[in-house]
Amino acid sequence: MAGRSGGDRAGSEFVAYLRDQLRPWGPTAARRMFGGHGFYRGDVMFGLVLNDALFLRADAENRDDFVAAGMPPFQYDRRGKVVALAYHEVPADLLEDQDELARWADKAYAAALRVAAAKRKPAKADNRSATRAKQPIRARPKTAAKRLAGDEPPRRRIEPGE
Repeated sequence: MAGRSGGDRAGSEFVAYLRDQLRPWGPTAARRMFGGHGFYRGDVMFGLVLNDALFLRADAENRDDFVAAGMPPFQYDRRGKVVALAYHEVPADLLEDQDELARWADKAYAAALRVAAAKRKPAKADNRSATRAKQPIRARPKTAAKRLAGDEPPRRRIEPGE
């Protein structure tokens, strides 16, 4: 599996190091989550730190960079099944090069924005609502029509106190 064994260092020196390396790229925040940290730029999570390894968000536009570098997605075992996340580990040599790390972080951030935008798109109208729009307006029930035409006596109104 892509995740390493062992825990994050207490207070995470590694997270502080990564934030320092990414400082020229832009302001980031690290929030503790499920035994690691989520890396954010604003409200958008673009990275994940688990067991002193950095994983960046991938999608169809930047996944080939990770594949070319031989970096598989983060995987974990859930009830006997392997689950792969859309986050790939960053090659170790990238962590030392601020400019290159910034380029990869920028692509990961763009991927996270694309995923967030796709989730916000309204769902297409289902067939039922399209069918409803094509149906003619129904006529009133016969009893109401009779009442309006005067064919049926009006219903007696019950007054309070009766």
